[in-house]
Amino acid sequence: MNRRHALSVALVAAALVAWQGAVDGGWLRAIRFPPPLKLVASAWNLTVEGFPQGTLLATHVGVTCLRILAGFALALVLAVPLGLLIGARPLLDRATAPLVAFCRSVATLSLLPLAVVWFGTGEESKVFLIGYGCFWVILASAIDAIKRVDPVLIAAARTMDTPPRVLFFKVVLPATLPRLASGARVALGVGFMVIVGAEMIGTVTGLGALIMEARNFYRSDITVVGMVVIGTLGFLLGAGLERAEAWLLPWQARQRERGT
Repeated sequence: MNRRHALSVALVAAALVAWQGAVDGGWLRAIRFPPPLKLVASAWNLTVEGFPQGTLLATHVGVTCLRILAGFALALVLAVPLGLLIGARPLLDRATAPLVAFCRSVATLSLLPLAVVWFGTGEESKVFLIGYGCFWVILASAIDAIKRVDPVLIAAARTMDTPPRVLFFKVVLPATLPRLASGARVALGVGFMVIVGAEMIGTVTGLGALIMEARNFYRSDITVVGMVVIGTLGFLLGAGLERAEAWLLPWQARQRERGT
């Protein structure tokens, strides 16, 4: 563990100790700010006994991950080729720019009533909301990525009579990958922000549903545990994407290391 990670762990540990001490000393009310020891006990009960109706924490985590990954994958498959096409055609880019800006500004959860009308209360509506939130982030990053490809690279390839197909796959696409990867990480974060609202409808499984059920039973400890688990999952999946990016784009990782 390097010094930076050690400092982060020390700060988190200090905050938890201070939090526990403030509750034990009566400065914070346990019902509003459940202390860390209570959260640990609640997390254990969720793991072995479950809530609500005996639904274990592992089940909530698995369902939420599947929903987020399904919506994220759907957005990725649709947004990347569409964004690259729009960015490569200036006329199409100018024509669609107002629509992209408008749709990105629409709060994803404001579509929840329409999602229920269109897809019902099943899995489709939840995947749609997550996919919608991720789609516009990935689309905008794909458009920007191809517009920022160095024209010198393209000109150099054309001087060697590179066929258009080879030019795209060997020059243009690799040059867009760093920005596409950054957009994907941001979109994944959006998916985790949307999931709580998406799981409010027609289900008692998933971390968002767990949080909503805990609110109905005034279980603030379970609410905080659900929030912590969502944050942890988001961190782990984001770190996984960073590792994948470093493996797929080793030159980008080396540039970052030189920059730091």
